[in-house]
Amino acid sequence: MFRYLLFFVMIIHGLIHLMGFAKAFGYANITQLTKHISRPMGAFWFVAAILFIAAAVILLIKKDMWWITALVAIAVSQVLIISSWQDAKFGTIANALVLLAIVAVYGSRHFENSYQLDVAESFHRSSKIENDLLTENDVSVLPPLVQQYIRYTGMLNKPKIKNMQLVFDGEMRERGKDWFPFVSEQHDFFDEPTRLFFMKARMYGMTVPGYHAYKNAMATMQIKLFGLIPIVDKRGNEMNKAETVTLFNDMCIFAPAVLIDKRIRWEAIDSSSIKAVFTNHGISISAMLQFNAAGQLVNFISDDRYDISAKNQYRFSTPVSEYKNINGFKLATYGETVWHYPEGNFIYGKFHLGSIEYNKMQ
Repeated sequence: MFRYLLFFVMIIHGLIHLMGFAKAFGYANITQLTKHISRPMGAFWFVAAILFIAAAVILLIKKDMWWITALVAIAVSQVLIISSWQDAKFGTIANALVLLAIVAVYGSRHFENSYQLDVAESFHRSSKIENDLLTENDVSVLPPLVQQYIRYTGMLNKPKIKNMQLVFDGEMRERGKDWFPFVSEQHDFFDEPTRLFFMKARMYGMTVPGYHAYKNAMATMQIKLFGLIPIVDKRGNEMNKAETVTLFNDMCIFAPAVLIDKRIRWEAIDSSSIKAVFTNHGISISAMLQFNAAGQLVNFISDDRYDISAKNQYRFSTPVSEYKNINGFKLATYGETVWHYPEGNFIYGKFHLGSIEYNKMQ
């Protein structure tokens, strides 16, 4: 929506510049322009028109560099507007709108670069780890339910997982508000437990980026309008514990090969459920894993996640389903995030797995 609106503004604004060109070369009697325009200046009015139209076309075909052409167009246009201020001063409004869009693009890109830098740093750290195979000997110490799950996913006798990249699309919402769509990319690293999650949500026709980072057992959640204006900036002990739960959730659902991690302690519950306690840098969280007869993980339940919006701690669960074969692994491709409030369960997120890749080299 925003892209099409900006496209329309630049096209119309560009075409209006042709009036200066037409007046200078005598192609039309432009009464709206009362001041004389020389032919050299008329040529610049034509150049500004072409630049705006070119920027609009580049934007429409989703090329990232549209803003460079638009910035040059604004500079040329504003000089021309100043030279014919009495007749063309309202063109400054259109230039300001396009410039605001450029600032928004720059802000979003700068914000996303902080995510990319964290990813690059984590790749550099984990690149020295050997890719040994996950063997029967590795999993033999795990509870039978977890062994069965790892075998079901097809991760046995394949390289151990040191990192993974996931791409999702889906919907999210807050209590009392409508669903909004999002796309996201995340990287998880397991030598030093790290989760880097970058989301682009669509709200009111605009893209609102958000970045969840979990490094060294410290978590931050930032959401910024245009990548510049903070809407949410959360951190602290509650966030650290909540994101430890989220990282362990990723491990269980998308990287069961890493469940051999020595930081996990297992406790039997019944024939289809098991309790896990995961400790990272002194933060311990627990979760109950539920499995079906086929060996699939079907739910992850924890009482250790803090609901930031409600400012309280409630039971959290992620029922998962739709197991599919992805690159030789059987994985859940659909999941929901659920808060168990006293008044009833509330689904606040729906996630569809788009792609997953293990042990990337960056």
